[in-house]
Amino acid sequence: MVRLGTEPSLRREAPAPQVGGVAPGLPAAPLDRAAWHHVDMKTLLVIDDDERLVSLVRDYLEPHGFRMEAAHEGPAGISAVARVRPDLVILDIMLPGMDGFEVCRRIRETSAVPILMLTARGEDTDRIVGLELGADDYLPKPFNPRELLARIRAILRRADATPDEVGGAVLEVGPVRIDPGDRSVQVQGAAVDLTTAEFDLLHVLMASAGRVLSRDQLMQQLHGTQWSAYDRSIDVHVSRIRAKLGDDPRRPALLKTVRGVGYQFARPEGGR
Repeated sequence: MVRLGTEPSLRREAPAPQVGGVAPGLPAAPLDRAAWHHVDMKTLLVIDDDERLVSLVRDYLEPHGFRMEAAHEGPAGISAVARVRPDLVILDIMLPGMDGFEVCRRIRETSAVPILMLTARGEDTDRIVGLELGADDYLPKPFNPRELLARIRAILRRADATPDEVGGAVLEVGPVRIDPGDRSVQVQGAAVDLTTAEFDLLHVLMASAGRVLSRDQLMQQLHGTQWSAYDRSIDVHVSRIRAKLGDDPRRPALLKTVRGVGYQFARPEGGR
């Protein structure tokens, strides 16, 4: 099995059998080109200065029904997000000049597109910083291309989930309104932009408003690979959600921490 992101002597192999979940509309096996026009193709933007790795990723993912775009430096990647309007961005941290962290921050200023970050260093600090800046998931190099495919499909499946699939009723708790149908969030009528991961976590917490949910319970309900990788991921996303909702992190009134147990989205007294 090829592992991408390894030494220069890496050879290409035929696409490996697909493992993991399958996104709606995509078959499990690679597509032949004649069938591509029958599929609602998703566009992926890869921002990585390693042109050979980008080529290998393109060769592996295109037969699975993805339209691939690429940029090899940070500013070009930021421009490509606005121009291409991809369904998902695969972003390398170790870019020359403007690194992946800064690219992620700038993308988040204008777009909620899902971002999957690649890191060669494998340090928890890198992963935490990426999540704090708004990344939805991360994958250490070298990686198995089948895992990359599975993670992409999982992220897109969550982003494309129908109201019925996510428990489609609009929820209103205190000043916060969340609508799974169009994946929108409002606080006192003002729109709040959340990433895919942040939206999913907030929805789970609001659906159980008043109850304390442990990290394990949250991970089980979210089903995402990024949630089970290390406990801090939940904490990082909670911090970002609080900031976006305007909830005081020192004395949160909405998203409360119950020490040693987990998190609770609080119901207002005497109200819904």
